[in-house]
Amino acid sequence: MTRGKRKGIKTIGILSGGGDAPGINAVIRASVKVAVRHYGLKVTGIEQGFGGLIEDRTRKLGLKDVMGILPRGGTILGTTNRDNPFHYPVRLENGNVEFRDVSDRVLETLQKHRIEALIVIGGDGSLKIASQLWNRFSLPVVGVPKTIDNDLSATDQTFGFDTALTTATEAIDKLHTTAESHYRIMVLEVMGRYAGWIALQAGLAGGADVILIPEIPFDINKVCAKIRERSAAGKQFSIVVVAEGARPIGGEMVVKKVIKDSFEQIRLGGIGNLVGEQIEERTGIETRVTVLGHLQRGGSPTAFDRILASRLGAAAVNLLMEGRYGEMVCLRTPHIASVPLAEAVGEIRRVPLGSDLVRLARQAGISFGD
Repeated sequence: MTRGKRKGIKTIGILSGGGDAPGINAVIRASVKVAVRHYGLKVTGIEQGFGGLIEDRTRKLGLKDVMGILPRGGTILGTTNRDNPFHYPVRLENGNVEFRDVSDRVLETLQKHRIEALIVIGGDGSLKIASQLWNRFSLPVVGVPKTIDNDLSATDQTFGFDTALTTATEAIDKLHTTAESHYRIMVLEVMGRYAGWIALQAGLAGGADVILIPEIPFDINKVCAKIRERSAAGKQFSIVVVAEGARPIGGEMVVKKVIKDSFEQIRLGGIGNLVGEQIEERTGIETRVTVLGHLQRGGSPTAFDRILASRLGAAAVNLLMEGRYGEMVCLRTPHIASVPLAEAVGEIRRVPLGSDLVRLARQAGISFGD
């Protein structure tokens, strides 16, 4: 395959890789509609991420196939955190597992179904694979940024984040009522990996008293001091929001487990329970911990996520038809733009310490435990 604009594209493929996020179906729907209605293309859906390309699991996607999926969470194509074609686990006769480069099978599947260009919906792991396919094989590919963590640096915001944020905020609202009724400390652990966007914004929106994020290591004694301060002022409850990647000063993030053949080998989790135990032990105040977990990934996407996802899906098809391969569509408020895939996965987008959101939280009396 040669680089540059490709005339005469007739069939494109779409896959979603990595963790699911509300809004993937909106991307698929918009891509199919624009491809079929505007460009007269055929669309093939690849099932279960890159595993579908490796194992040849595909299906046709027409206008009828995307009817009614706009408000649906998840993805009609399925997804997985595993199945990297450049590092694919193969079980040997002796029972051991060996990782091999099976990217040639990806090309075979694409050629078999006459798929000439590919849209990859994913986070940093999936987009790195997309970048490798472009760099190694000149495969016409365009990426669509997807993660509830909002941690991709090349886009102002990822779809799925707003829905996850809304879910976390609603959880804080509910915890407020039981915290007030029982005079308890309520600790809520939220997702976000190595970035604190969900914790910070949900904490602000939900009126949390303490917010612990990866970008600001905390001192548990200062967290407890904030709780005692509230207690002395007659406020007999507190809400503590903890990002899964938060860590104490001089300490490490809490790792729940390690999955060797996954895009994201390290799975964080457990910091909420650790913080809750330490608060109760130091303050003597009854403390309860809620781990929100995969609830943040589920449910119908918000209006914002539906619109953003639809804009990105349409833009991805337009990029392919303009011959602009090896790029990722992105939000550059208020416009949809694009950046090279290599730039898209270059670094994690973290909460800037000088952010007006951090400043707002501090001025409003919220503690970061520092």
